[in-house]
Amino acid sequence: MADMGGNRWSILPITGWLPHYQPAWLRFDLVAGVTLAAYAVPVSLAYAELAGLPAQMGLYCYLLAGLGYAIFGSSRHLAIGPTSAISLLLGVTLAGMAAGDPARRAALASLTALIVAGVFALAWLLRLSVLVNFISESILTGFKAGAALVIASTQLPKLFGVQGGGDDFFERLGRLVQQVPDTSLLTLVIGAGAIVALLWGERFLPGRPIALAVVLLALVVASLGQVEQHGVKVVGQLPAGLPHFQLTDASLGTVRSEEIRELTRLAFACFLLAYIESISAARTFALKHHYAVDPRQEFLGLGLASLLVGMCQGFPVAGGLSQSAVNEKGGACTPLSLLFASAVIGLVLLFFTGLFQSLPEAVLAAIVLIAVKGLIDLKEVRYLWHASRIDFAAAGVALAGVLLMGILDGVIIAVLASVVMLLWRSARPHVAFIGRIPGTDRFSDTARHPENEAIPGALAFRVEASLVYFKVDHVLQTVLQRVQNECGLQRVVYDLSNTPYVDIAGARMLRRLHDELAGRNIGFRVVGAHGEVRDRLRFEKLQDWVGPINRHLSLGEAVAMITPLPEPQSKKLST
Repeated sequence: MADMGGNRWSILPITGWLPHYQPAWLRFDLVAGVTLAAYAVPVSLAYAELAGLPAQMGLYCYLLAGLGYAIFGSSRHLAIGPTSAISLLLGVTLAGMAAGDPARRAALASLTALIVAGVFALAWLLRLSVLVNFISESILTGFKAGAALVIASTQLPKLFGVQGGGDDFFERLGRLVQQVPDTSLLTLVIGAGAIVALLWGERFLPGRPIALAVVLLALVVASLGQVEQHGVKVVGQLPAGLPHFQLTDASLGTVRSEEIRELTRLAFACFLLAYIESISAARTFALKHHYAVDPRQEFLGLGLASLLVGMCQGFPVAGGLSQSAVNEKGGACTPLSLLFASAVIGLVLLFFTGLFQSLPEAVLAAIVLIAVKGLIDLKEVRYLWHASRIDFAAAGVALAGVLLMGILDGVIIAVLASVVMLLWRSARPHVAFIGRIPGTDRFSDTARHPENEAIPGALAFRVEASLVYFKVDHVLQTVLQRVQNECGLQRVVYDLSNTPYVDIAGARMLRRLHDELAGRNIGFRVVGAHGEVRDRLRFEKLQDWVGPINRHLSLGEAVAMITPLPEPQSKKLST
């Protein structure tokens, strides 16, 4: 697609692409918008049910979120709406706070969206996009798999037509097993039929609005068969009309301070989920279509989307990969496709809500189950197992955290696991012991290249990371252990060429290393230090113990300065 011109990093990206809009793109954006709306209608109803909210609130989210993101978002293909993880997070968190009052629950969900918007604004002001990116892909793999299983545990009772219940994954699973004998066969047949149809469409008609077709077919079957009279639960009447402005609600007048804290905690979790999922999807399509996405600008795009839905009877939203894929496959060229999708959903709310009155809840459960199955990436899990057991273990921690503690605490566990994994890796940098490459005056890691020549009487090493306070003990112990296993050492040489920074603790560790080696009559030199590192070492007066610290002495020259070892005393006596 041609470049849309304009200031790529403008605070209003719409001012960059709208003045350069080409008439030839209109047809593609229109088709993509209608296709996205066809996907969004059944999915938004399902996700509102998952959140325990009135079904029309899901439509409100798609209607308003796209409007906000189209103005401030930097992606051309990202579609904004309810997502499975956030919907479940809201459902399990707000259930207790609402005390069985549907109106209060809806108001709390909208208030959460407003708090999420405030968090996005704060993140934009503080430029936190880099910090959020510290959450690793392996952690997300485990988290998404756990979220998919938890979501499935909430939808399976609807598929079987039983009451369900339980506060966590294992309790819900146990309740379902106990209630299986009470299964409504007609409900199960409808739900299973919907799953089969959705899987068939996913396999043979990718990119088509199969979910909408399944919903329409289910409506025909439900109306002709009068399934509600046979015990099949249906969506019921949806109120017609557009959402109204609702910045405050009378049912929120009794919100206590501890509930505000819980909502704030919930909002931060929604913020993390929304940003990570959205930026991942946005980057996927930006890479495919060769354009740039501004991570900081996404705070504003997603923040305005949450602000609009929060003010107008919605709940927190995000950019999802599946809905964005529908938008992209539909031919979207610009965010104008989101405006077309909003217009179509607006027409549905005004004139067609009555169509969904007889829709079986089992069909919505089937849509959710098919949507979340993509969150379990077995191929990626197998890759982590073979590529990095550490990453595999981190994914397992995130998965266990979600299953054992729920989505909200699972988000926190995932974040903490990412930080711990990052610190653990950083605290154990690779210490390469190096030898001479045969036939050259260059050196490399002997662990990777066993054919390298050993340096008689010398041990050379380099640390492939900065030397800072939480790494120094690992480096010191690794070098001393290697020294203990070497015989006839006269000198140890530290090649600092791969160490871009040394802090005070790092410089003082080098003094400790010198003292340990001196106690064993082994010399110590440092070479290859960069300018700032040399300044730090000189400030700590390390040159008084290890000799001159400059840029002139090379590693080869340092190891060549070794004097021959004295002959053993026993050999002298025998001669």
